[in-house]
Formats: sequence, structure tokens, C-alpha cells
Amino acid sequence: MGLDFKSLPKVELHLHLDCSLSYEVVQQIDPTISENEYQNEFIAPVGCSGLSDYIERASRGIDLMQTKENLRLVTLDLFRQLKEDNVIYAEIRFAPLLHLKEGLDPTEVVKTVNLATEEGIKKYEVEASIILCTLRHYSAEQSMETIKLVEAFRGTHVRGFDIAADEAGYPVDNHIAAFQYAKKKNIPCTAHAGEAKGATSVWETLKHFGPKRIGHGVRSAEDPALLSHLRKNNIHLEVCPTSNILTKVFQRIEDHNIGYLFSENISLSINTDGRTISNVSLEDEYKTLNRVFKWDLNHFKKCNIEALQHAFLPEHKKRELQTILLDRFKDN
Repeated sequence: MGLDFKSLPKVELHLHLDCSLSYEVVQQIDPTISENEYQNEFIAPVGCSGLSDYIERASRGIDLMQTKENLRLVTLDLFRQLKEDNVIYAEIRFAPLLHLKEGLDPTEVVKTVNLATEEGIKKYEVEASIILCTLRHYSAEQSMETIKLVEAFRGTHVRGFDIAADEAGYPVDNHIAAFQYAKKKNIPCTAHAGEAKGATSVWETLKHFGPKRIGHGVRSAEDPALLSHLRKNNIHLEVCPTSNILTKVFQRIEDHNIGYLFSENISLSINTDGRTISNVSLEDEYKTLNRVFKWDLNHFKKCNIEALQHAFLPEHKKRELQTILLDRFKDN
């Protein structure tokens, strides 16, 4: 009998709010959007040309997330999806400065998503944190504004800082000060790197931003010295297998290096990136890794424990969740 991937408890660290709108919530917000339109405009095609083409799909979701009510609906809809996927803990990330087109200010945006997260945790019994993103093409001022929002919401579900968007198109310069500020204020950081560019982008990100985790980071495998550095410093990779195929990091899932990274004892977790854009759940990702790389219960258990250990959570919360995780793994 095969593994019951649906019932496995799961932890997800790399999940974009604006890339995860279900058709149900899109219909709720704008009933004029047809299913065909949704398929074509919100979901990345298999023939996606690369990262920038993939990212472009997020713009449709962002356009619908410009009011308090819609931000709340999208956040709660994501919690519903997480519950269905048996996720016990998720870190939900988004860039607050993308949601100001209809007059909201950044503080209102973060407050709305934080309150909806509180509501989602209670309603669906899924624990969660929020990560605020700056974007590669942002100015130094925008990056600083974003990290100061993380600081302002300290003590809420807002627990971390990230930099996303097209790493190949924009250098690190504008964002160094924001990451230095995060370090000074002891704010946990992750950073997208090693996706659109190779190992040099990971080295550069580690040097200038000093994150404890790397979003994607799979191209670290191109440099054995970098893998050694990641291992030695316990830097965690948030791996998103299906997304990496759609963005052409690898041509086919069979070419993905997640098995190699795991065998090299690199700390990593399995993530969807964007549940709508990648058109995938964690259950789907687990099934794929089981089918293609023969991953078993022990692989998934280790990745989930690693994810919890590197989560942006207080230690007592990590311990509570790890107890739940291990208990539920025993049942499988």
C-alpha cells in the first residue's frame, strides 16, 4: 500500500499570498472572470519562458488584492487551502507596497493581513507567520520602509523579512541597508537567490544580506564550496520543485537536484512557492518526489523537521508543533 500523502502533516515556509488565489476566491471578488481566463492568466503555463514570465502571473492576483475586504478574503482562502493540504504551520509572504493602488496605506495593508491571519489560525487550526517582502527592483527607501513595517508589527504574526522578484535583473545594492537594519533589530531574514542566477547570486546574497534561509537556492549545487558553507552554517534552502521546472531552472522534474542536495545533508524543505501559479499543493509535490526520486516517509519527516527548526517562530512554538508533527507521522 502506498503512502497517504494527504494525511501527512506538512510545514510550508515558502508561500506567496498573491500567487495562491483559488478560483473560488477570484469568483467571489470578481464574478466576471471566467474559468478559462483564470487558467490562462493566474496559472503559469507549462511552456513558461522563465522566472519573469512566471512572476508576471502574480499581477492578476495583486490587482484583486487592493481593499481590506479582498485582502481578508484572499488570506482566509489560503488558510482553507492549507487546511485541506494538512499543513500544520505555514509562513505566508507578500510585499505590502504592492497593495496601495486603491488608497490603502502600507500599515493598513499589513494590519489587515495580520488580522485575517489571526482569524484563519482560529478558524482552520493552522498555525502561521507572515513574512514581509521587499522586491529586487525597489528603491533603498522602499526596502527600508518594508523592514520598518516588520519592526512596527513585532509581537504580531509578522515575524520575518524577505527579498523577492527577479534576482537576475537587479543588483543587491538598494537593499543592503534594509538587511543591515534587520540584523541590528534582530529580525529574522530569508532571501530569494540561486534561482534565476547561479551560485554567485547565493554567495552575494549571503555576504550582503546575511539571511538564515535562502528562498530556492537550488543552484548552490553548482559550487561545492558553497554547499560546504551552507552545511557548516546551517543555512536552510526553501526548495520549490514544481516552480523550478516552470521557471526553467531545470528542464524536467527528473533533472531536479533536490535528491542530491538532500544526500549532501543540506538543510531543506519542500514548498509550493505559489499554489495557484505553480498549480500545485504540497500533497502533489510529495507524490511527485515519491514517484520520481522514490522519496519515502523518512525524507518527508526530515524535511518537515528541518523546516520547523528554521521557522521564524519562538522556540516553545517550534517544540509544540514538532510534537504534533512527530505524533502524526507515527500514524502513517
